[in-house]
Amino acid sequence: MRKVLLLTCLIILVPFIIVFTFIREDEVKFIYSSNMSVRVKNSETKEITNVLFEDYIVGVLAGEMPITFELEALKAQAVASRSYVMRQMLYNKDKDYDVVDTVLNQVYLSTDYLQSVWKDEYTSKINKIKTAVLETKGEYLEYKGEVVEAMFFSTSVGKTENSEEVFSTKKPYLRSVDSTWDSISPVYSLDYKFKKTEFYNKLNLKYSDNLSLEVTSKTSTGRIKKIKINNVLFNASDVVKKLNIKSNYFEMTEDNDNIYITTKGYGHGVGMSQYGAQAMALNGYNYKDILKHYYQGVELKKYN
Repeated sequence: MRKVLLLTCLIILVPFIIVFTFIREDEVKFIYSSNMSVRVKNSETKEITNVLFEDYIVGVLAGEMPITFELEALKAQAVASRSYVMRQMLYNKDKDYDVVDTVLNQVYLSTDYLQSVWKDEYTSKINKIKTAVLETKGEYLEYKGEVVEAMFFSTSVGKTENSEEVFSTKKPYLRSVDSTWDSISPVYSLDYKFKKTEFYNKLNLKYSDNLSLEVTSKTSTGRIKKIKINNVLFNASDVVKKLNIKSNYFEMTEDNDNIYITTKGYGHGVGMSQYGAQAMALNGYNYKDILKHYYQGVELKKYN
């Protein structure tokens, strides 16, 4: 009887042992710790520097959010930025760097740079940022066991965007949510004036006395995705870059020799609105409230 039981156990366990031993997931999971470093590539010199993880978050807060913002808004940004870089470290584990120091990833400003620009105000300003980082130390966002892609931007158009309408990939935590309080932003609505010759030159279009516009697709919030200008089809993002305007939520009108453009919002519109976070903080919301509003269904986690 004992031999039968032993044989039965072996039959059950051997396949399990083989699978467990020889078949593993390709993706390496990091064990995040406070002494971990981020490999930051300088966009100008191309030099790669290892920056202690939480020190990196300090430099990102200095580069990504106005120092005048409320502490709870800065704390929300710290958690979002921490989540973002953790995700980048997973993506880039086989590269020689994790992030670049510009808006291609997150703007990172070094201590030396901050000391040179803040001068006598350096201590008070850096201490405010460090407080936001220390009070959220190790905290990041997860959705169903995975670190979230915690995207953020400056100013919404009154609502944030669904991720798939801007970046094609649908993320269940990057859903369109109300953000009407963004009207506090100085770039919530902006007006531009172009001479027609300048306007057409910037867009590489043939000059015309008459402006013809046809919006062919929009996001659910009204941001323009594609537009025909004098029968030439453009991605609205290209129009934004060529004209150097703040947003693809715009209206164009003409008057004699001029073309007038009014924009609303600033940035891609996906994830956390920074001015929305500031407005929520001013209205008594804490950083956890802010994060759970802009990132739907997430959990706040903390590494050791």
